[in-house]
Amino acid sequence: MDAVRVALLREVLAGTEWLGATRRFAGVLRGSVVSHGGGLLLVGTPEYEPWHLAAHLVDEAAWSGTPELAPTLVRHDARPSDPAHLAVGPGRLEAARRDETLLVVAPRGPAAPLLERVHDARRAGLTVLALGCGDGELAGLAHETLAVPDGSELDLDTVQHLVSAAAGENAVPHPRGRRRFRDRLSRLAESLTAPPPARW
Repeated sequence: MDAVRVALLREVLAGTEWLGATRRFAGVLRGSVVSHGGGLLLVGTPEYEPWHLAAHLVDEAAWSGTPELAPTLVRHDARPSDPAHLAVGPGRLEAARRDETLLVVAPRGPAAPLLERVHDARRAGLTVLALGCGDGELAGLAHETLAVPDGSELDLDTVQHLVSAAAGENAVPHPRGRRRFRDRLSRLAESLTAPPPARW
């Protein structure tokens, strides 16, 4: 989903709780990775790997000048023969440092092995964020949770687009003083979708 579609989606969602909720969650995510500076670990479940969110966060990190947003995708079935960015396995969670942030994306409550790793990561001092299921043990382990229950107006994939876009937009502007391409594109989308000015 590109910047124009995100802008249109936000317009459709104006007045709902989703815009505020995704921006708050994105603010916590951005604040955690930027203030700690240790990096972002992104993990899903064996059935649901958030590779799409990883790709969007990499883009947002580059566009916003906030390299801390670029995650390390932790995959349950990673193999050494995979490309480097896809070859990080669950053992990476055991090696996590206290200045890192762990974002868990799970449509449903994760199984015990992942919960144990998340519990150990939290005990080691990581900030734990959860996106997806808003109840159960994962919600109890997370410092911040954004729940996307089954049957809600938006699906988990759409919420991930909103979170990643908000995480990049809320970053400190690039110091050069030039407006970023993404900002210009967003302003263009807003002007194209705005009603014509009233004439008196």
